Amino acid sequence: MDISREKLEWIYTTMYRIRRFEETMLEQTFKGNSMGVTHPSDGQEAPPTGICAHLTDKDWIGSTHRGHGHCIAKGLDTKAMMAEIMGKATGQCGGKGGSMHIADFSKGMLGANAIVGASIPLAVGAALTAKYKGIENESIGVSFFGDGASSQGVLHESMNLASIWKLPVIFACENNGYAEATPAWYAVSADDIASRAEGYGMPGVVVDGMDVFAVYDAAGEAIARARAGEGPTFLELKTYRYHGHFHADDPKKYRKADEEEHFRDRDAIKNFEKRVTSQKLMTAKKLKSIRDDVEKEMVEAVEFGLNSPMPDIESLYSDVYVSYSNPIQGLR
Repeated sequence: MDISREKLEWIYTTMYRIRRFEETMLEQTFKGNSMGVTHPSDGQEAPPTGICAHLTDKDWIGSTHRGHGHCIAKGLDTKAMMAEIMGKATGQCGGKGGSMHIADFSKGMLGANAIVGASIPLAVGAALTAKYKGIENESIGVSFFGDGASSQGVLHESMNLASIWKLPVIFACENNGYAEATPAWYAVSADDIASRAEGYGMPGVVVDGMDVFAVYDAAGEAIARARAGEGPTFLELKTYRYHGHFHADDPKKYRKADEEEHFRDRDAIKNFEKRVTSQKLMTAKKLKSIRDDVEKEMVEAVEFGLNSPMPDIESLYSDVYVSYSNPIQGLR
């Protein structure tokens, strides 16, 4: 697909923002400034960026426990995200959600989810809503999940239903090779998880998840099908996480010594830089300017989080239950 100069800049900014947010978040976690466990996604920048490059605020995504990249690609504010991870009142969810439960309905972000596979039916529900309202052309659902969720029953039930009703939904499997410490080759019965899609009557596409251009092209085709009323698509994005399952996990205990080096040689950000500069699509000066802006943004996000107040004790019971007497208020 042809990509405009503005879109190229957005893609690079988004991928670099995800990378630096995760690295900065890890630094703050190890300093004791985060609340609870954090799951970094550095190395996996291409899948959320390449997919969300085609989406608007009217489209909906469901995320995972490793959801910071999805949030950023969908347009959430990094200051509010950092404050949320630090448990502050100014956080995206008032400091109550933490790293694994960041959400923003105004951006079409249904939320990260600590339960493996739990966001899959949420994205399918959003797609069903769009189908019911006849607005598939402007509102679709995208479910992000990992190889660990690919054998969850809820995925297969959701795929079956989505195919029967031809719902405008994308099943985006970020196969980073490991479900915590369990390798996909050991736990998944197929070499390509995408091959399972055929059994549900939908296209299954294997994509190089370390190449944002490959993701962009495959996602563009799948999203175009969904918007045209042609139903769901399953994308298997073969990618890699550089760090362990969570901030304190040591991946050297279960990964081969040269494995990370192999994938770092295929780093999505570095390869993007090489490609756009060699083809004279972007200059090295422009790339550096973008990186400098993101670095400044990360400093400001940390300062914002650290200087923000903790939630008042009076807010403990607010936003806990939906107000059925005022449903709109309860969904805010």
